[in-house]
Amino acid sequence: MSFPELYVAELRKTIDTIDLRLVSQAIDWFREARDAGKNIFVCGNGGSAATASHFATDLVKGASYGRDARFRILALTDSMPTLTAYSNDVSYECVFVEQLRNFAEPGDLVMGISGSGNSANVVRAIEYGNEAGCRTLALTGRDGGKLGRLAQLNIQVSEPHMGRIEDAHMIVCHMIAYYFMDCAK
Repeated sequence: MSFPELYVAELRKTIDTIDLRLVSQAIDWFREARDAGKNIFVCGNGGSAATASHFATDLVKGASYGRDARFRILALTDSMPTLTAYSNDVSYECVFVEQLRNFAEPGDLVMGISGSGNSANVVRAIEYGNEAGCRTLALTGRDGGKLGRLAQLNIQVSEPHMGRIEDAHMIVCHMIAYYFMDCAK
């Protein structure tokens, strides 16, 4: 078997481990946030930061354009000046939580993405979301780490390979986004 064939075979196994009931619950939370005019914040590092940005774009454009019901979603990863100011002047651990302190309100939705489940800045964002009365959702890998235990809803990809974890996280985000693009009004 070639490497691409092996990778795809392993990815199929990984996808089959996604708990679709939890994805359906996440869809319900996103619908409720949208319908109530609540803010949605999403964050992650590295590949997870790219997933956060991609997901926010899918909801703010793909699932909102031309529709009466629109998403109020912001990827906390997208303001490079804010990220670098906090990283340089305070610490990298606070880059997401400090943004939430400015914008998050009770009832908002905070989503953290971390393959390891142990990214300190994402963990702090979810801790703050819980304290502030927000709903908290995590996309994690491996054993879920600290993040999985803190989030009110954890969609965990129990897979050791970071690439397949990130692939599965993007698939979960597409399941959520495309529900609103293809099925919901």
